[in-house]
Amino acid sequence: MSSASGGGHEVLEKNVGWMILLVVLVVSVGGLVQIVPLFFQRSTTEPVAGLRPYGALQLVGRDVYIREGCYTCHSQMVRPLRAETERYGHFSVAGEFVYDHPFQWGSKRTGPDLARVGGRYSDDWHRAHLINPRDLVPGSNMPAFPWLATTAVDGASVAPRMRALARVGVPYTEADIAGAADAVNGRTEIDALIAYLQVLGTALKPAAPAKTADVR
Repeated sequence: MSSASGGGHEVLEKNVGWMILLVVLVVSVGGLVQIVPLFFQRSTTEPVAGLRPYGALQLVGRDVYIREGCYTCHSQMVRPLRAETERYGHFSVAGEFVYDHPFQWGSKRTGPDLARVGGRYSDDWHRAHLINPRDLVPGSNMPAFPWLATTAVDGASVAPRMRALARVGVPYTEADIAGAADAVNGRTEIDALIAYLQVLGTALKPAAPAKTADVR
């Protein structure tokens, strides 16, 4: 029995131009259907309760974090998988990142995820770790950043950064911007980076686990 004509399918498969056009159309529509609704969901556009914009010193630390390429080895997104939540803590939610421009979710973990690192270690631990990671973690392949401890923060550059972020919706007040230089006066880049690390993941306060009877 002879096979029936392929009809429209056969025409499309033999016409590369039409095939490319329709594939792009299908992918575009599918992407829009998945992405556009997220811009109208409160859970993805509104900050979690208690979330505050980065302070002046924390904002400088975030820029140092990006400049030094920390995001290439550390992600900042705990996925909702048991193996991840048991190691890192509560899974990440979109409302934690509404003031991040751009967010630092990342996709590669040469080092551990930092989404919940805030408050996990002391400032002194972070300082020693940044100056020479192998003093605290033998065998670590993380590079050392000793120059951060001697590089002063440029206070004059902070207010313009905050003003630019205010234009895209970060709720900095004029008082915040006016006081930015004084807030970082006399501080070094390592102070700023530590301040940034210590605030990561601290806005989300997961519910305390239910108490169970002591059966010992």
